[in-house]
Amino acid sequence: RGDGWARVISQALPLQLPEDGLGESESENKLDGETASDSESKSDFGGSSAVPTSDDTPEVLNRALSNLSSRWKNWWVRGILTLAMITFFFIIIYLGPMVLMTIVMCVQIKCFHEIITIGYNVYHSYDLPWFRTLSWYFLLCVNYFFYGETVTDYFFTLVQREEPLRILSKYHRFISFALYLTGFCMFVLSLVKKHYRLQFYMFGWTHVTLLIVVTQSHLIIHNLFEGMIWFIVPISCVICNDIMAYMFGFFFGRTPLIKLSPKKTWEGFIGGFFSTVLFGLLLSYVMSGYRCFTCPVEFNNDTNSFTVDCEPSELFQLQEYNIPVVLQSVVGWKTVRMYPFQIHSIALSTFASLIGPFGGFFASGFKRAFKIKDFANTIPGHGGIMDRFDCQYLMATFVNVYIASFIRGPNPSKLIQQFLTLRPDQQLHIFNTLKAHLVDRGILGSLEDA
Repeated sequence: RGDGWARVISQALPLQLPEDGLGESESENKLDGETASDSESKSDFGGSSAVPTSDDTPEVLNRALSNLSSRWKNWWVRGILTLAMITFFFIIIYLGPMVLMTIVMCVQIKCFHEIITIGYNVYHSYDLPWFRTLSWYFLLCVNYFFYGETVTDYFFTLVQREEPLRILSKYHRFISFALYLTGFCMFVLSLVKKHYRLQFYMFGWTHVTLLIVVTQSHLIIHNLFEGMIWFIVPISCVICNDIMAYMFGFFFGRTPLIKLSPKKTWEGFIGGFFSTVLFGLLLSYVMSGYRCFTCPVEFNNDTNSFTVDCEPSELFQLQEYNIPVVLQSVVGWKTVRMYPFQIHSIALSTFASLIGPFGGFFASGFKRAFKIKDFANTIPGHGGIMDRFDCQYLMATFVNVYIASFIRGPNPSKLIQQFLTLRPDQQLHIFNTLKAHLVDRGILGSLEDA
């Protein structure tokens, strides 16, 4: 019995990669970093991977590329599917904010499903009671909480106008806590003596997955409301870095970057960085000239629809900047006209190319711990949805923190919305307080004189 628990714990804990690597004959049959004890543990669980992998390349591509080597065949498959995904990305941007939010929600659910499925497939032989049901129930609870907060924050006047929504908004956090508490009690009641440790492990698995996937997808939607440009530029920078790092690594890669991802090279990492910074500057310049990208996404109460029309802020107005004296002799200019947002895009693209890949390295370590190549086989040549969004979630968190720290200021429209929902005596008190404050500062008097 003790040996059985040892095998369970060794399967649950991440693998430690050997320093010297494997012999050539062994490496042909094992994933990089797998040891003999890992192989024994793997056989005890009845398979080499939590999620079986197979060649799911479309038959049309298989026939068309049959004469190529596996290396070039993979290059063409990834390239064609990448172009297809980029095309789809442009289409959903054209369809507007509501479609984008729906897609984010669908991606979140699929990523959650892929991670939870890995846990379920690894431990399915133990027949853990209520594991999948409770996992999806907690996903529902967390989404109810986050989306309820978003609706209350961005659709405040609509919520106050409808009585049922107003009641739900008022008691939203209490309802959310009650729903979570119900799931917590269901988990406690489902505990079985012989599975205690595994059940608590999977309880933690579910909550960490919720933290990584749901919380950060909620931040993506918040970034979207700040303006489409805060959604499109960061995502595009991650995509650009992924493509260019692959291209530079494919053609020029010689020096391994990190053991967790043996195919990653320093040449690809550095080439991806410079390409992404340049791409971010160009994309930001183009998008900063269009209000549909720069204006915050707001809800129009008169038309009951989203609007993206406003007077561009200083962030999106061309300004003249002096070029440092050291560079003037090189470029031949003394000044340059650019949008202030382009300066911020340098920070975004730098993070996307230098720190963003660590989200991918983290995912690689996770997959190696469970001896799987990809999270799923959803996209031929690319793996699962989570394989494509491992860096995007980390990027979304950075953008949200960046906006809160360096961009966002007080929002007058939200203050007015909240002010109008107060009782008349409360509104009068605020009016008199504000009037006295403006008079003391001499602002109100100068306005009356004018």
